[in-house]
Amino acid sequence: MLEEFKKFALRGSVIDLAVGVIIGGAFGKIVSSLVNDIIMPPLGLLLGRVNFSNLFISLTGEKYTSLIDAQNAGAPTLNYGVFINNILDFIILAFVIFIMIRAINRLTKKQKAAEEVTTRECPHCLSSIAKKATRCPFCTSEVSPVE
Repeated sequence: MLEEFKKFALRGSVIDLAVGVIIGGAFGKIVSSLVNDIIMPPLGLLLGRVNFSNLFISLTGEKYTSLIDAQNAGAPTLNYGVFINNILDFIILAFVIFIMIRAINRLTKKQKAAEEVTTRECPHCLSSIAKKATRCPFCTSEVSPVE
């Protein structure tokens, strides 16, 4: 069982997945920082000096000056400002991933177009022959060249 696990864990696809998860986590932190530190402050300023991470509803009915005060008091809260930040995180992350996949698909499409077919099948013996061949090197039959 240990040998099977070692074989599984050291396969290339598992290692690639692990690297992808680690890079994805780091990228997620960058996107969160972009939303929380770059996008939300100007947006909050435009909306009347609102700090989105401080938007909440206290379920006890008591008034608190900040979310931290409510949490320190042990009050249950609905943190809709944090939820808004997380939605923006998701939208930006999804958009960036969309752009990356779109670019990768374009590259793949160009590579497939560049891979021109240079061989064809001999109609007599079904061997693979050069596209411009006039005689099959395997069965010596005459074949018409394809341009």
